[in-house]
Amino acid sequence: MEVKKKVPTNTITRDIKDLAEPTGNIYESVVILYKRANQIALAEKKELSKKLEDFRTDRDTMDEVFENREQIEISKYYEKLPKPDLIAISEFEDGELYYRRAGQEETREVSGASAEQGE
Repeated sequence: MEVKKKVPTNTITRDIKDLAEPTGNIYESVVILYKRANQIALAEKKELSKKLEDFRTDRDTMDEVFENREQIEISKYYEKLPKPDLIAISEFEDGELYYRRAGQEETREVSGASAEQGE
């Protein structure tokens, strides 16, 4: 997963009022952030699994662990990426998410990615 913009890799202090402003409710904002962070985490996991699948062989067992430099570099890259919740907060603050309340036809713009999945 490629991060297109500068997202902090550590947690920073944010004003709750700023997070609640787009939705009018801090709890609604937290649910939107949770759902988006979950989407990002699942996408990262799928991408990482796909890349690491190339290194898997049929004869690999728990006792047989081969260190592969390329595999280690891929793992280190993903460890250095910003956490999904920080990416979601950044998208939310920048107005890049779209969300919709259940049973409501109107879509509200908060940012460009969709946080309307009910998973």
